Order: sequence, then C-alpha cells, then structure tokens
Amino acid sequence: MPTRIVFVRHAESVRPSLGVPDYDERPLTSAGLKAADSLVARLSVFAPEAVLSSPQLRAVQTVAPTATALGLVVTTWPELREWESGLLPSADWERLYTHSWAHPEFAHGSGESLDALTLRAGKALERMAAEHPDATVLVGSHGTFLSRALVAAGRHADWESCRAMPMPAIYEVVC
Repeated sequence: MPTRIVFVRHAESVRPSLGVPDYDERPLTSAGLKAADSLVARLSVFAPEAVLSSPQLRAVQTVAPTATALGLVVTTWPELREWESGLLPSADWERLYTHSWAHPEFAHGSGESLDALTLRAGKALERMAAEHPDATVLVGSHGTFLSRALVAAGRHADWESCRAMPMPAIYEVVC
C-alpha cells in the first residue's frame, strides 16, 4: 500500500508587512485559528500516523489542533517551508509571481526558482514515503509549496490554481 500524504494549506494568517522580509513566526489570525480548530473532525478521519509541518508558525498552527486531538506531535521539517522566492512582500507581488510561474527556471536575486522548489518538494515526498511506508501522513503546508508538490507528484498546478487555493485547503497525494 502506498503512502498517502494529506496536505493542508495553512488557514488565514496575519498578512506580511510590505517592504520587509517575511518572518517564520507570522501567526494565524483569530479567524485562522478558528478554521484550524474546525478542521479537526475532517482531518482526523484520515487517521494519520504522523503530523509533519513546515517550521513556519502559520502552518504548524493549522495542523496542531488535529495533532493534539489524535495524541500526536507536530514534527517540523525545514524542507517543507514555503517558497524561498527572494522577494520582499510588495504591492506588485502578483506580477512577480506571474513571471515566476511563466518562467519556473527563473530565480529572483538569491531566491529559489520554482523549478528548484519543485525539486525540493519532490524530495520531501520521497522522504515521507520512505519514512512512513503504507501509512497516512498529515502535512501543514503553504500555497506555493503545495502547488509545486502537486507538480512533483505528477498532478496539475499552475498560477491560477495556486492563486485560487483557499486558506485552509486540503489535497491528497499518493506516493
């Protein structure tokens, strides 16, 4: 039986400040925390053996209530973090992201290209399958990372589907 990975895009988070680097401890809003609590019944049905997450707080906070309800701990993996785009939050972020999706080999400054992110996501999927064979794993994630993980798994994801992804969102991948 293959490994089933249940990705959860984080719930609504506090918006990043324009012009300054984003930070890992950016939390969920009060609405996001309520949404994370409301996911417990829905995510518990998957009966995960493990709960993994990006180390970024908003992803951890989204899966933590389910982990607690199931008596599991949230284990963070650095490779599950959001796209290291090299961009500062800005008013023209959509134009810059559109360019990146049209040219996934392109990297902004010292940032990671979307092709590099897809490779990182694919390696994370392989690691999950190796460490949790024949099991279900719940993963707290982010929109761009999750979209590129879908691409790495052979599924379709593009800029439009990434932009339209709700917070929170649930996707399954089988490896």
